[in-house]
Amino acid sequence: MTSPASVDADERLRLFCGLRLPDDVVADLAAWQEEHLRGGRTVPRTNLHITLAFLGSRPRTDLDSVAGALRAAATAVEPIELEPVRYREGRSAGMLVLRDGSGAARRLAEDVQERLEGLGVYRREAREWLPHVTVARFRERPRLRPPLPALGPFAPSDAAVYLSKLRQGGAEYVVLESVTLGGT
Repeated sequence: MTSPASVDADERLRLFCGLRLPDDVVADLAAWQEEHLRGGRTVPRTNLHITLAFLGSRPRTDLDSVAGALRAAATAVEPIELEPVRYREGRSAGMLVLRDGSGAARRLAEDVQERLEGLGVYRREAREWLPHVTVARFRERPRLRPPLPALGPFAPSDAAVYLSKLRQGGAEYVVLESVTLGGT
């Protein structure tokens, strides 16, 4: 586990858990965004990830238990292989929906969410978890139809607890704790 960022003890933090993408996948996605996504604000390459659970505003004192829950779930996960299968636009975001052929990513998300619920720091969303990478934000749907990026199947590099700092130009995501997948 690494701890590249620190925060004050009495702070409230906007937290989420996610899967980090390998550097080559991030580079390929950034090039694809530049070429194919117009009409919105592309998500910066440093913010590209796959959300497992969004916790929202939490006391700083919750960070250790959230990281522990993520660590426990990540240690038990089977190998994950993901692949883009379609581009989808919601009311304010464009995303690449990913195929999770073995279901390992879904099982990890469910495990993380269950552990966080058990700690009393998270409440599951009503909708089913969807593996995706948000690639654009917008006020009005641009109704884009970009080709899929030629990523092929890939495995996440690791999992992380993120801090979401709201900024005027969009959120900035900072990794507070990262954990290896599969206990290796």
